[in-house]
Amino acid sequence: MKWEKKGVIFKPDHNSEWMAHHACVPIADKLNDKVLRIYFGPRDQQGRTTTTFLEVEADNPTKVRYVHDRPVLGLGKLGAFDDSGAMPSCIVNRDGKKFLYYIGWNKGVTVPYRNAIGLAISHDGGLNFERVSEGPVLDRTPTDPYFSASPFVLYDEEEQKWKLWYASSTGWTLINGHPEPSYQIKYAESADGISWTRNDTVCLKYTFEGEANARPFVLKENGKYRMWYCFRDSVDYRTDKAQSYRLGYAESHDGRNWQRMDDKVGIDRSDEGWDSIMMEYPCVYEHGGHKYLLYNGNGFGETGFGYAVLKEDD
Repeated sequence: MKWEKKGVIFKPDHNSEWMAHHACVPIADKLNDKVLRIYFGPRDQQGRTTTTFLEVEADNPTKVRYVHDRPVLGLGKLGAFDDSGAMPSCIVNRDGKKFLYYIGWNKGVTVPYRNAIGLAISHDGGLNFERVSEGPVLDRTPTDPYFSASPFVLYDEEEQKWKLWYASSTGWTLINGHPEPSYQIKYAESADGISWTRNDTVCLKYTFEGEANARPFVLKENGKYRMWYCFRDSVDYRTDKAQSYRLGYAESHDGRNWQRMDDKVGIDRSDEGWDSIMMEYPCVYEHGGHKYLLYNGNGFGETGFGYAVLKEDD
């Protein structure tokens, strides 16, 4: 593959108390041939994440037409798994409804945070989402003992089942006295998109000590599964380009067993600018016969999100 970067689409700059900074995990939701809606997670003054959206011109996503004036999914109730953050990760359009799979988190004591996966559904075209429950749809289990996060879901029409790829933490390590998590991509299935069967199926094996793999995005094309994701090291990854998030790529014939092909991803951090230290949280969509890539740059979305267009594809 070969991608051509097009630049930043949006960066919050104290737009409001609830949208003070960051624009994390952009998700494309095409409304029509002219308008693309992008859901994302802004942070408030206290660093808590909610979910909102903006709309851009589909032919030129740098032209923002509208920024929503409130969250479409706010924080969970006090003490719930998402009382400190409800970060979007995936939108599935099915049966006239929008299924929003999100990362809920709250603060930890021995470690900085705990993640779990939540689900909220919209019946009004994505302007408001209601949680299916106050608890998560995927949480810690004997096979996922630390946390679950970064869900990507698709409904497979051929097999008539829901499929999920998500990040499962394999533990925390003290790095210079600070706990840092590792996580790898796993797979689960469901008949209704709510109750999931997990068989401890690891999709991406670690390639080096301290690796963390996150935010899978999967397309099924001509019977083949294609996954884009991001990965990092555990040491100084917030500031060191050599250790920080970059994008990876893998392929599979069944969605469970994957071959990593990171050298074919066709895009990397820039020499300078908003995505010069890290690139993460990819989202791939099609428009006008071309593939587009949304992604975050430095600071896990602190510099906003931008896009690239695919010029060559093997």
